[in-house]
Amino acid sequence: MGAAGQPGRPGPYALQAAIAAVHADAADAAATDWAQIVGLYDALLRVDPSPVVELNRAVAVAMRDGAAAGLALIDALLARGELAEYHLAHAARADLCRRLGRTAEARASYRRALSLARLDPERSFLQRRLDELPR
Repeated sequence: MGAAGQPGRPGPYALQAAIAAVHADAADAAATDWAQIVGLYDALLRVDPSPVVELNRAVAVAMRDGAAAGLALIDALLARGELAEYHLAHAARADLCRRLGRTAEARASYRRALSLARLDPERSFLQRRLDELPR
């Protein structure tokens, strides 16, 4: 059974598995079929909508269409407030700002992500990224 009990329509787990399979098939991020991943996230949003799925889709859009396109989606998502306390939303925003050369914004977003992150490996990664930013 697929979404909402409809045979033949993939459910959320099948779509998540398909996204993972596309990632696994690629040798690296540059070789990833980002258009396919965005399409799979579009389907996932239809059957299992959530702000986290929207965030993941925004990251995939950034990989497909450029950092500015992904950043616009993340900023809109953060403006709604649902992920305001989610460190990974701020970390994703920081990375896209970094890629765009928006260092002050990247620094602020990394700091926000650090203030919300609870796991030491995540905090270490975020601190390292923050320290790597040009002064």
